[in-house]
Amino acid sequence: MTDRDLTKSLKDSAFKMNADIIGFADPTCFLNPDYTGNKPQDVMPDVRSVIVLGVSVPHGAFETLPAGRAEYTNTLMAGTATLRVIAFQLAKLIEKKGYKATILPSEGSEFGYWYANKETLKANMSIKYAAYYAGLSNFGMNHLLISKEYGPKVRMTAILTDAELDNETEITLPFVHEHCSSCLKCIKICPAGALSEDGTIDKHKCADYMFNTLGGLRCGMCIKVCPL
Repeated sequence: MTDRDLTKSLKDSAFKMNADIIGFADPTCFLNPDYTGNKPQDVMPDVRSVIVLGVSVPHGAFETLPAGRAEYTNTLMAGTATLRVIAFQLAKLIEKKGYKATILPSEGSEFGYWYANKETLKANMSIKYAAYYAGLSNFGMNHLLISKEYGPKVRMTAILTDAELDNETEITLPFVHEHCSSCLKCIKICPAGALSEDGTIDKHKCADYMFNTLGGLRCGMCIKVCPL
C-alpha cells in the first residue's frame, strides 16, 4: 500500500533542506528490455521506490569555462555535498518510519566515474533513467539529463527504499529532448570527441579526458553550450 504521508513528508523535508528537485520512480522501470545498465534490484532486491533528488548548479560556474575548471569542479562538489546531506536526512526519516533506505553515489550519474566498474564505467544504477521515469527530465545528446526547470545544470542523487511511495507518474516527455536533434552544440564542443551525432558516447574518452588530461577536474563544456 502506498505510503502517501511519507511521500509528502519526504517532499516537504527535501525542499526545506534546499533541494530543487524531487521525484519518485517505480523501480520496475529498470526491468524494461530497452534498459541495458545495472539495476537497483541488484543492490536492494526488495526495492519498491527510487527517490530522485537534485540541486541546480549556479550558472556562473559554467560561464568561466574552460579557464575556470577548478572553480567549476569545486562548485559541483559543493552540490554533491549538499545532496549527500539532504539524502542522508531523508534516509533517516524513512527508517524512522520502519523502512530501510540507502543512498546512491551522485558522482557522474550512471557513469559514476569514482564508483563505477572500471571496465564498463557503469555505476549500480542510472539516476538519469530513474529521473525520466519520475517525470523530472529527459535525455540530451550529451547523455546528460535535461531537467524541466534547470536544463542540464543540475546535480542528482537517488535513494533506494523498500517503502512503497507515491510513484504513479504519467510520463509525458519524449525520451530525448526534442530540441537536441537540431542543435548538436554539445557534440561540436566536446574536447574529447566523445559524443557522436548518432546519439552514442565513448565513456572512456570522456573519463580519460577528465582524469588524465584535466588531472581530475571536470570538463563541463557540453553543459555550458546547451541552450536548454
